[in-house]
Amino acid sequence: MDDSGLRITYETHDGVRELIGRLVYTLEGISLAFDRWDEEYVSGPGLYLAVVTGPSVADFADPMGHNRWPTDRCREVHRDSDSFFETAREVAMTRDGAVVISVDGVVQEQLVRFRDLAPDELADAAESAEYEGWMGARHMSALDTSRRQNVVATVTLSEETGRVTCFQCGSFQTSERPALGSEWNVEGYD
Repeated sequence: MDDSGLRITYETHDGVRELIGRLVYTLEGISLAFDRWDEEYVSGPGLYLAVVTGPSVADFADPMGHNRWPTDRCREVHRDSDSFFETAREVAMTRDGAVVISVDGVVQEQLVRFRDLAPDELADAAESAEYEGWMGARHMSALDTSRRQNVVATVTLSEETGRVTCFQCGSFQTSERPALGSEWNVEGYD
């Protein structure tokens, strides 16, 4: 039986597109709010978000120790934008691991480390991903993780440069810090 007509195409679903847009906007705001990018020996905020369709990522992720998203202060992306921004900014400065967010905007408490794609998963994933010279471990993981079947998108904020990147199906769109906020970025941050 062909059940393709019963599947939701999350990549083009309006609510999910809005969620991903909000995540990118939040990471851009965190990058622009940090004013010490040019200082030697200073790391900026870094964050890795993954939007997933399933109820669990246990099949391809491991807990990142005691790194947790403070769900007591912010459990949902859409409920309170200011609370989500402030919580994300704190997590970006103090914790390590990927934040898992379901397609309905609920944030999971446990931060994770995504496992590499297994050889049999590579055959099912989108065509081979191309790494760029600017990509560190977080970005390469996000690119590969975006190729998984139940991952709609991954979004990263580079702690070294403030670059924000959205990965989907093994491809990506990236904005270096001077381009963040586009027309609203009146200072340009050259």
